[in-house]
Amino acid sequence: MATAIYVSKVFAIITVTLTVSAIAGIVTMMIVYEAQIAGMDPTPRPTTLPPTTLPTGPPPDMRLPGNLVPKSYKLFLQPHLYPSLNMSDVNATDQINVFTGNSTVFFQCVEKTKTIILHNKNLTLLGLIVTDCDSGKLLPFVKYLQYDDWTDFLEIQMSDALAEGGNYSLFVDFQGEMAEDLEGLYVSTYNEDGLKKFIASTQMEPTSARKVFPCFDEPAMKATFDVTIIHRQPTIALGNWPKSGSRLLDDDWSATTFFATKLMSTYLLAFSVSEFPYTENPKPNVNGVKIKTYARKELIEAGHAVYATNIADKLLNYYVKLFNITYPLQKLDQFVVPEHRAAAMENWGLIMYDESAVLFDSKTSGQRQKEWIVEIVAHELAHQWFGNLVTMRWWNDIWLNEGFATYMANLGLAQEEPTWNMKQMNEMRQRQNAFEVDALNSSHPLSSPAVDIQDPGQIDEMFSSISYLKGGAVLRMLEDFMTESSFQKGIKVRDDLLPLSVNNGVYDIPEVMNTWTQQIGYPIITINTSNGEVYQKQFTQDLSIESGYQHFIVPSLPVRMENFISNGGKWILANINATGYYRVNYDPENWKRLLDQLESNPNAIPLMNRGQLIDDAFHLTRAKMVNVTLGLNTTRFLQNDTACLPWSTAIQNLNYFVEMFDRSLVYGPMQAYMRKLVTPLYMHFKDYTDNSTIPIELYQQNQLNAINVACSNGLPECEIMAVKMFRNWMKNETYNSIHPNLRPAIYCQALAAGGDMEWDFAWRKYQECTISPDKHLLAHALSCTKKIWLLNRLLEYTLDPEKIRKADVFETIMNVGANAVGQGLAWNFIRAHWETFHEEYVFYSRIFIFIICIIPVKLVADSLRQFQVLQNATSNMLMNQAIEQTQANNQWVKENKQTVLEWFLAETGSEEWYST
Repeated sequence: MATAIYVSKVFAIITVTLTVSAIAGIVTMMIVYEAQIAGMDPTPRPTTLPPTTLPTGPPPDMRLPGNLVPKSYKLFLQPHLYPSLNMSDVNATDQINVFTGNSTVFFQCVEKTKTIILHNKNLTLLGLIVTDCDSGKLLPFVKYLQYDDWTDFLEIQMSDALAEGGNYSLFVDFQGEMAEDLEGLYVSTYNEDGLKKFIASTQMEPTSARKVFPCFDEPAMKATFDVTIIHRQPTIALGNWPKSGSRLLDDDWSATTFFATKLMSTYLLAFSVSEFPYTENPKPNVNGVKIKTYARKELIEAGHAVYATNIADKLLNYYVKLFNITYPLQKLDQFVVPEHRAAAMENWGLIMYDESAVLFDSKTSGQRQKEWIVEIVAHELAHQWFGNLVTMRWWNDIWLNEGFATYMANLGLAQEEPTWNMKQMNEMRQRQNAFEVDALNSSHPLSSPAVDIQDPGQIDEMFSSISYLKGGAVLRMLEDFMTESSFQKGIKVRDDLLPLSVNNGVYDIPEVMNTWTQQIGYPIITINTSNGEVYQKQFTQDLSIESGYQHFIVPSLPVRMENFISNGGKWILANINATGYYRVNYDPENWKRLLDQLESNPNAIPLMNRGQLIDDAFHLTRAKMVNVTLGLNTTRFLQNDTACLPWSTAIQNLNYFVEMFDRSLVYGPMQAYMRKLVTPLYMHFKDYTDNSTIPIELYQQNQLNAINVACSNGLPECEIMAVKMFRNWMKNETYNSIHPNLRPAIYCQALAAGGDMEWDFAWRKYQECTISPDKHLLAHALSCTKKIWLLNRLLEYTLDPEKIRKADVFETIMNVGANAVGQGLAWNFIRAHWETFHEEYVFYSRIFIFIICIIPVKLVADSLRQFQVLQNATSNMLMNQAIEQTQANNQWVKENKQTVLEWFLAETGSEEWYST
């Protein structure tokens, strides 16, 4: 994908962005900068620089040659950003989105070479100096080349070869531009006390450190970083490591220095410049770590960052004990950014969060927000070990970072908030979402060959549900296989996993894991309970295609196992608690016995397996391994089950039917069945809901399930309740009587059942809202309307950052696309404004995720192929997944429409169907 953002030469930047007076100011500032930091021992600025030329073609390899190994960086950076501007003063000084700086990288030559190759992107180079550190001599060079391709290589051609074993340094003086693209060093804004405030913060992962300073920007090329930030008064600067000193340079500028970091990858380097205050844990935790959370003043004063601070304190202690490896710092800063391209980023010692991820208001935030905060903080803190301390060699193994963090976050969630019972819910949801993508032939292995992952687009594709969710699920399976104690022993090893003792044998863990990490997909295990025979093959959407992959579990299947023979007509259940990353199919007789048990006493089957049976049955029907009615039959028992996990699993699978048949004859009887199914659950919570109260924590999520399913399928009393509660708020805006836990469901269903009046009110509240989690809640509700013109209005608002911030554009389009009424609107909107999204990397990198998640439901494969060719995306993995999913969906609907219609009619009765 083409992600280059044009950055002009120094004087072009100045000409475009600054007035004449500002030019004089910048020149003066550079003079002051030179004078003030002279005593701080920066490398001197060179006076001459050869002209830059571009090579005629790309290098043979997109990876750095590896003949130079970085050891340390000395970095000076000066963002020229003004921290605030008066919004009412039309003559206010123009903002300066420029940063200047210089870096010195000290490196060793491990193989004789006449070229120095490292990364640089969009930086204007003002000077270069190469020094032989062993002799202290300056080394001449012929010229430098800046590659204008995916490599972002800066190649310096030396007059004489660098000697093997020699130690050298490269000084570069440079200037760059801070954009609002949420990458590299970027600008965020917010309003406070009549002023427009500006902050500078960083997002380096995966390949944006090269936009901030020239560097060896590959994860294995770790080094230490000695950083100094020059920043305007009265801002404060934060970095990865604690501050070693701070001094005033003049009335306008300060310099903050930081202790040198431990060895770490360039993508983890982070700093911020802001006026944010902070909240902190009252005293250092048991490991001596001081934890501070920085955010906008109004959020800190209102206490919205207290919960995230406290939970970070607890989780850090838990992980130190669990891993038996000390956290290497005496501080942990959490910096809450108004806009971040992801929910959070695990920079060592300075974790960046989007406001939506960690803010909690006890008056307006519900239980789900608390759960989200714990999950996100636990994930990022786990990265302080898995990713930061121990790092994958290359991006093809990013699952080692993200899979471990996902898995460990579930452990942290269970440890710190055990009464929520969220560990099982998360594990089931993550497993099911991974299965959905991993059943496609266009999936990717957890660990792809390094040669297949080269350019930034391919790297970005590796940050997928496979890496995060399959990674976590496979690790959960590994722990169950090894036993908890052996697994915990293994994760304390600082290097690769070693052969560990399991039960009475010794297993080579990498060998055991290879079949799960180096090939796509997962197996379907078929058990015949009449004779005990067990078979396996790879599960795919189209099982007629031979995968050609090796066996996942043991190569000798099929086998006969006595334990799987049913005696006396008893049911057999495999994969207890769904710890294995595979699906299970049974002979029809055993399926019937299991379904009979579910309907007579569902509690006899473990909770995780109730969810597993539903999900496996539905996907076996989609793969044509069993009759389509089997999946539907697994939902009957839910009329007698109030547990959240099986209900959530059933809803996710029934939503597929809704998406496939929402404009066909099937939809009416399907809604009738859904009303019949959900009515007992809705009535179970009715008194709580009508009084805007909640039951014990274990059932809170299922109360939302009951409201959403009942209202969206036309249960009259649910729709009346939702609209009434919302209109009560509209009548008295100062008091919202809807319980915070119920707001996600009530807001959405009220706007779905209501009209312009409800939507306009919600939009006004969205504009007035300054608390990001509440803003996200209202944003989702706005996309729930069934009015096409209102959805179109919402889509158009995404083009105006004053209405919808850039970081929320993708989520807004996704929400509209998730609405059955809005799918076509969202797809047409994307195509109409493709150039806008194409130019914005933060959107472009996610847009194919939109296509795979939403679009395949309704479009024909030919339409997607035409778009794919038009956008030169024929090799895009997510686009290929979308086409494959579309073909499977269309074929499935064609083959099963009549059978599905007859099943729903039989379950509800034709009279009810004809009356709807």
